[in-house]
Parts: sequence; C-alpha cells; structure tokens
Amino acid sequence: MLKFNEYFTGKVKSIGFDSDSIGQASVGVMEKGEYTFSTAKAEEMTVITGSLKVLIPGSSGWEVFKPGETFYIPAESEFNLQVAEASSYLCKYLS
Repeated sequence: MLKFNEYFTGKVKSIGFDSDSIGQASVGVMEKGEYTFSTAKAEEMTVITGSLKVLIPGSSGWEVFKPGETFYIPAESEFNLQVAEASSYLCKYLS
C-alpha cells in the first residue's frame, strides 16, 4: 500500500511503500529550503536528483550529496538538511 506524506507546509512530499526487494522505503521531493527531520528507525538516503547538504548526527560538519550518493542517519536521531534546488531522494528504513 502507498502512503502519502507531506511536511513543512507542503515543501517536502513523499510516498511510502513496502517492497520485496528493498523493504520499507519512501521516495520524495524537497523544495529549496532548510529542514530538520527526526528518525525512529535508521535510514539510508540516496539522492536521485539535485543535491542535499546534510549535517549528520555525530559528524564534524556539513556534507554535500549528489545524485547516486548515499548517506546514513542513525535511529532515534535528528538531522538537518539544506536544499539549494528542488531535489529528490530514496529513503530506505533499516531494521
């Protein structure tokens, strides 16, 4: 089943789904802006288009991720994103 999510007054939208090949995941789009997200499960985020500047918990500074690049966010944490242009991503929820 597909689950539609909307955050930050519509500036971030995603569709959640379950897949036999990758498990629980979502694909989404973020408009230009700055965002803070909280996680329940650990997440594997892969940029599809655009770029994401991310402050990963425990890291020493901001990192930029471009299409095809992946970063990991620990469970039960908060992370910050800066988005310079509309960007899309695939998020896999890890066990």
